[in-house]
Amino acid sequence: MINSLSRLTAVLVLAAAPAVLALQPSYAANHYRIDPASHIGFHVGQAGDGAGISGTFPEVSGSFDIDRNDLAHSSVAVTLRAGSITTGQGRIDTFLRSNAVFDATNHPEITFRSTRVVPTGPKSATIEGVLTARGQSRKEAFQATLVDEGGARMAFHVTGDIFRMPYGMGIGVPIYSNVVTFDMQLQGRR
Repeated sequence: MINSLSRLTAVLVLAAAPAVLALQPSYAANHYRIDPASHIGFHVGQAGDGAGISGTFPEVSGSFDIDRNDLAHSSVAVTLRAGSITTGQGRIDTFLRSNAVFDATNHPEITFRSTRVVPTGPKSATIEGVLTARGQSRKEAFQATLVDEGGARMAFHVTGDIFRMPYGMGIGVPIYSNVVTFDMQLQGRR
């Protein structure tokens, strides 16, 4: 079992500007690539009794780096393939990939790059950064909680709400919510 300081250190992985750091032995041991088995789930609510739209982005990549000596140099970078979006309904998937929503042909990636972390507990933090989707970049924040650490792996539960209209994806508002709720299980492996 790791102590509270180690847990806080691990949570702070999702911190500060994504500076390029030299791969020194102590740093390299704290570099994790995001496992493609990570789960990136989302939900958009619907007015009335509608079920809304839920789905996943199965194609995810990126990394996070922990500098245990200077947490301000820790960072996270996540990339989702917009065209990989799946809801289990082919017609909706095609629509979401179209230029009406993600425009996956012209904007194939959705990225998040951390800029800052605000600890909220011994195993949790608010992660601030820049989200880019459909060619639009905005400051956003996510809540991260360390859920597992051991050996060459580390896992976080990450949640957050994003307004979709500023990214040019306002079609269907107000019948479908302007808010996209994310619920993610990010797994990292050395």
